[in-house]
Amino acid sequence: MGPRAGTLVCPGLIFFMWLTAHCSHPQAKGLSQEGLDASRADLWASANTSLLQDFWCQPASQLSRDQLSALIRRMASQQVLLKAWQLSCLANLATQHGLQGDFLLHPPNLLLFYSLGQIREADCRAFIHRAAQGDTELLANLPDQRATLQHSALACLGVPHPRLSTSDLLLLGVLVCDMDASTIVTSDPHVLQNLQRCPRLTPAQKAALNTLLASGRTVLGPPVSWTLEGLQALGPLATYISSSLWMQVQEAVGLDFFGSMVAACRAGRLSQRDARRFVTSFLEAEAKAKSMSSRPKRGTGRPCVQGNITAATLQDDLFLVHYDCSQLESCLGSRVLRANLDPLLQHPLPSECQRVIKAKLARIYPSGVPEEQLRLITSLIYLYSHLEISQWNITSRDTVVVLLASDVALENQTEAILQKFLDHKGNITSALLVAIGGSRLCWMSPQQIQAIQPSEFRLAGALDISSCPQSRKDVLYSKAREAFGNAGTTAAYYHFIRPYLGGAPVEELQHLAQANVSMDIHTFTNLNPRVLQSLSVHNVTTLLGQNVGDLQKARSHPTISSWLRSLNRSALGELGLDMDPASPTGLVPLTTGTHNNPWASHLAATSGGPGNDAPTSGSPPAHLGYLLLAVALPSSLLWLLCQGMGPGWDCSQGTCTMASEDSATLVGRAGRQPKPRRKPQAQKTSPRLGACRAGPCPHPAPGTWSWTEGLGRALAS
Repeated sequence: MGPRAGTLVCPGLIFFMWLTAHCSHPQAKGLSQEGLDASRADLWASANTSLLQDFWCQPASQLSRDQLSALIRRMASQQVLLKAWQLSCLANLATQHGLQGDFLLHPPNLLLFYSLGQIREADCRAFIHRAAQGDTELLANLPDQRATLQHSALACLGVPHPRLSTSDLLLLGVLVCDMDASTIVTSDPHVLQNLQRCPRLTPAQKAALNTLLASGRTVLGPPVSWTLEGLQALGPLATYISSSLWMQVQEAVGLDFFGSMVAACRAGRLSQRDARRFVTSFLEAEAKAKSMSSRPKRGTGRPCVQGNITAATLQDDLFLVHYDCSQLESCLGSRVLRANLDPLLQHPLPSECQRVIKAKLARIYPSGVPEEQLRLITSLIYLYSHLEISQWNITSRDTVVVLLASDVALENQTEAILQKFLDHKGNITSALLVAIGGSRLCWMSPQQIQAIQPSEFRLAGALDISSCPQSRKDVLYSKAREAFGNAGTTAAYYHFIRPYLGGAPVEELQHLAQANVSMDIHTFTNLNPRVLQSLSVHNVTTLLGQNVGDLQKARSHPTISSWLRSLNRSALGELGLDMDPASPTGLVPLTTGTHNNPWASHLAATSGGPGNDAPTSGSPPAHLGYLLLAVALPSSLLWLLCQGMGPGWDCSQGTCTMASEDSATLVGRAGRQPKPRRKPQAQKTSPRLGACRAGPCPHPAPGTWSWTEGLGRALAS
């Protein structure tokens, strides 16, 4: 196996081996061809969190109602954090089985994706309260679902105007983060508790927050009476307080709070970005106050009046109050800077002060900042040009990770930093790709992407490249085809290629549609918009399968809206949508009936629930013991198993079947395939292969192989 193979021997592999021992025999106790019987249905409730995070909808679609229910409850009890693409299809599966009524036992994030028309009006308050504990940022690609959730919540409360009471706010939780500024200003001051849970505030919400704080209606009272404890109770909201309000706060209280915020930043409890926002506003107020006082100004170019900066000075949390940027220029010597760069940059320096430090470093290191110092200046990276980066000496993978894993480095600096590493015979490994994140792939040059070895790309697993420009998605798709093209079956191939389908051509999507992959709506919204225009309604409905109803939840998404506008009324009717000239998107959902209650009247009927004729994947049922493996098995290990069993084997249906030689040749178009280590006993050509000549669409033929034999081959390779 080599030294690297040990990295794949993880708890997932141990769990797999346990499953192999207990589930490989179809007549094992408690197991049958249909799956677990009632007495063993709790096997789904025994998987650990790390395995459940690798949940995959396609095999899970074959679970019985009780098995799926046990799986979802286990996810809730273990607080498993699934991604949006997993949650959207899981919500559809739960709805198809009529499980949405058990929402109190389901993860809050899952509730965000439920079709709200399926929730009884009598349960709306309990549902909203549970859903409001979730992360609404997961709905970024479902703008209509997000808007419907907000409107339905207000309808459930029966709120006739935007003033929300304390009880309303307790119920709404994080949903308040989507409310407009006027609602924040007019609501009960308890709204501050809700806003603390928002990942960020819009400029309008920030202005509304300051208006509310200035009014004195909150528990803090007017700014002049604010206390240290009251400000600390604001949590992250304090970083949005305007300089005009800081000028009204008592000086001693303000300085105490400033020191506590800097201490939190230096200890890593507050991000540099949030701390810098606070410091900039606070120091602006300090500067205004001093300009109106009789104290002398400390203008640019004035000599050091505060005393030379020493190592002890930098330990003071009020350092930035005592030394403005001009004094930092005058009082910080080169020797102290070189020896104390780390403690200095632990302070959330305003951008002007950061430029002062950068200029001083340029004078100290005219030939470029040394590598050991580069790891300390991550907060300054965004200030450096490509020409300046070209002077650096980057020989260590750790240096690359430190520079690019931070959220400070600019996206377009990625290529330059990586190139310096590659120039010193560095390699882009799977560990490096995982460490810097998929978004950095977006800013590698095509040549750098092509330099990634397919084996490293495979081991990196699923990387999120949804933010990439289309040109990079195209290049990354080609690299993914090279890495995963010999996955062996369409099911396995789709599992690996899914994150990279944003660069897929129309032929690839058409073949995946024929394979009944039931693409999730989040992957669909990240497809190439131009390619999407070439897909027919039939292509899309078969591609999305059981998830086709989610088009309604995302109809305002630019990619989907553009495609829908190209369709005529008849085609829209097939999708459950119709034209509405008055709506922003020109579209309105077709409802199947009239809702008489205030909760449902604000909702759009969504297909895919009980009683609706939503397409399904059409896959035959599979053995549950194998399904649990397919759902939970980490991508890198699943790849290892596929490779170990040889290119012609299809294990997507619970047992391993030998595909035809044509099938193996077909998936090898994107990458070379090794020869099978075992000659098959029989081969039969599938009559459907002719439809797959242009892409990876293998179809299995009869002939079986056990999971244990596959594991043995994988471990021996």
